[in-house]
Amino acid sequence: MANIFDVATEAGVSHQTVSRVVNGDPTVRPATKARVDAAVSKLNYRPSAAARALASRKTRTLGLISTGGPLFGPSSIMQGFDGAARQAGYQVSIASLPTDDVTTFAAGMRSAVDALLGQNVEAIVLIAPDTAGIDAIRAVDVGRPLVAADSTASEGLVSVSLDQYAGAVLATRHLVELGHRRIVHVGGLSTWTDARERERGWRDVVTAAGVEPLPVVRGDWSPESGYRIGLDLADRAKRGEITAVFCANDQMALGILHALSERRIRVPDQVSIVGFDDVPEAAHYIPPLTTVRQDFAALGRQIMSTVEALLVPQGAPPVVQAAPAPAPALVVRESTGPAPA
Repeated sequence: MANIFDVATEAGVSHQTVSRVVNGDPTVRPATKARVDAAVSKLNYRPSAAARALASRKTRTLGLISTGGPLFGPSSIMQGFDGAARQAGYQVSIASLPTDDVTTFAAGMRSAVDALLGQNVEAIVLIAPDTAGIDAIRAVDVGRPLVAADSTASEGLVSVSLDQYAGAVLATRHLVELGHRRIVHVGGLSTWTDARERERGWRDVVTAAGVEPLPVVRGDWSPESGYRIGLDLADRAKRGEITAVFCANDQMALGILHALSERRIRVPDQVSIVGFDDVPEAAHYIPPLTTVRQDFAALGRQIMSTVEALLVPQGAPPVVQAAPAPAPALVVRESTGPAPA
């Protein structure tokens, strides 16, 4: 494998000049740069990332901390950001923190930040759908630009997010327009900011329709919790207490569909169901699920664009900002229909 000295010999220049060229030094004469570029291409030279970092004092590495676990939303945001970062020429170091043990969570956050700073990351992105993650990062002296995927725009943090409230309004309004008035909301964990925003959207729409909101039923985002909730909802549907369900994510909606089918409650003839996220399997549920689609790839690009803007040196031209992530969109399928007479 060719090294920097081989390139210097081929181009007839010093290895310091090769280093200046590969690190983008604008003072190198065009003719010299052309010779070095030709030698790099001929020898298939790949400069050392560590050497470039020492020369430029930039590692082109970003840190990513996630507290959302393997759930579809947080993991999709992680994937979207990682793809956008790599397209921009950055590597991403990832730390995932479980939130099940609150006594060790704050220490875990400090350790994750310390590990990333030890890799000399240029900025840190936090994907923390729960308030514990936001509170924990606030207690740490990050010392780097920090961007959070936080739907409530917490004070003191640079936040980028999708509009959870708007998505919930779309879902609930769809049910109201179909004539439903007894709409129950199956919410996620109350510590999650996204769950609170989706509940707020549902509550505002049913209240505006002149309906007293039914008590919220909470799950833990899993299909199993949806199934347990669905067994109770089936009994309530038989008694005519509910005609529609707005579920805070598609996985819980899957469990509810299972329970309703088991109890022989017809969807959507007796109960309509709307989910949230539009997971790839949602179109193949039985029946196919009406849900709210979110553009996680666009959110990843927006987060990366925000990071780049924070990294621009003072006095340098601003970076071109990515377009804001589009608003959530309602995807109507066969799980919703007119309210029963």
